Amino acid sequence: MRFSRIFSGLIVLFAFTLEAKASVTLPRVLGHNMVLQREKPVCIWGTAAGGERITVAFSGQRKETVTDNSGNWKIYLDPMPASSEGSQMTITASNTIKLENILVGEVWLCSGQSNMEFTMRKSSKMKRPAVEGQNPVDELNYAKNPDIRIFLVNRKELAKPDSLHRGWNIARDSALRVFSAPAYFFAKELNKHLHVPVGVISSAVPGSAIEPWAPADAFNACAYLKERKVQNDPGKFYTPMIRPLVPFTIKGFLWYQGETNCFLNERLEYTHKMEALIARWRKDWGDKKLPFNFVQIAPFKYSEAKDKTGLTRESLPEFREAQAAALRLPNTGMIVTTDLADNLSDIHPSFKWEIGRRLALVALEKNYGIKNLVSSGPVYKGLKVKGNKIELTFSSIGSGLISKDGKPLSDFLIAGRDKKFVPAQAEIRGDKVIISSALVPVPEAVRFAWVETAQPNLYNKEGLPARPFRTDNILFSQFKPDIKN
Repeated sequence: MRFSRIFSGLIVLFAFTLEAKASVTLPRVLGHNMVLQREKPVCIWGTAAGGERITVAFSGQRKETVTDNSGNWKIYLDPMPASSEGSQMTITASNTIKLENILVGEVWLCSGQSNMEFTMRKSSKMKRPAVEGQNPVDELNYAKNPDIRIFLVNRKELAKPDSLHRGWNIARDSALRVFSAPAYFFAKELNKHLHVPVGVISSAVPGSAIEPWAPADAFNACAYLKERKVQNDPGKFYTPMIRPLVPFTIKGFLWYQGETNCFLNERLEYTHKMEALIARWRKDWGDKKLPFNFVQIAPFKYSEAKDKTGLTRESLPEFREAQAAALRLPNTGMIVTTDLADNLSDIHPSFKWEIGRRLALVALEKNYGIKNLVSSGPVYKGLKVKGNKIELTFSSIGSGLISKDGKPLSDFLIAGRDKKFVPAQAEIRGDKVIISSALVPVPEAVRFAWVETAQPNLYNKEGLPARPFRTDNILFSQFKPDIKN
């Protein structure tokens, strides 16, 4: 009887040992159909039994490591050129995992709130724009490019291993229907110009403020914020939806968020929150230079919302100013969306295809060094007072300044020393804009697009709208980055 019990115990122990040895698992972001970042060391990681030897083979490379006492392991593949040829990755321990149809190209992490989460299915039901050729509203009917891959983060599942490794999909059919429209159209434009595979990860939550996307210690690292208690659940979405993606190798981040914090009537504190989030994400990925490109939020009647907290018609422009101030941080880019709202009572603008395209333009120029490409509309540079007029100069004028609709320039205000702003006449003269008003004989300051519903017509010839601004801006000069980057 005693021998029988010992023998049975040995069988159980042997079975447990086999199970432990066969326990190699991968994070959910590593799977079939994924895109690996080109021209960078690529991290592959997971868990297994403590002390177990792990081998990763891919594209002619073979790397080995041994798990630590906790069973964690990590290896880096050498940098690889882009490849549209689907390849197999084999991860071997006591068991073997084979991941199929893997490409090498460009990978971006896309995050934010509902306007980033906004699905291709919703996009397919938007008002049809008058365009020649394929209509972006019908993109689901055309999308079949195997070089574009998508990964949709599920906040309840990302941190859990997936034995089927099916998180990535080719951007088409049912998988694309529920995927982020801005992220997809960004990937499509990037692929069109770079001619390499593009993978986009969407990790977004409707209605979310910025605070849940970074942990509390990230905000405490900022001296400005440390003196003010950060609310709105710091880390709530970072922990299940961002942290498990680290250290998957990526090119950069796209960020489309702000509406919730605008409702909270934030200004300079939002700029510092962006600083804290950017610094933390870059620290997590071990790269202080990772690009961070974002969307300046669109026109909307914030001041008419039922739950407004002291909001006025100028609250949105002031919040946009706080967003633009974040451009003082290194390797950041921003797009303007003053022209991308067809219903000023809908906080979800229709034109997500243009959001994606403009984000791609920024990436192509700033992050990929594509020359002879204009990624921004006119940006205020300086002024000169000449008698009863003000002469404005701009950067990013491209091929020249235009009135998009051919009508007199709209949404300019002018004021004298009394700071009483009145509507101004504005006209383009070469690469300058001349501002005046009979009511202001001695002008000092100009504001542009300085109400929440403004949809001005000053563009460059490349079709990109001018950035809202005020020449009496003090916020931009107030923002001094606190976190060493």
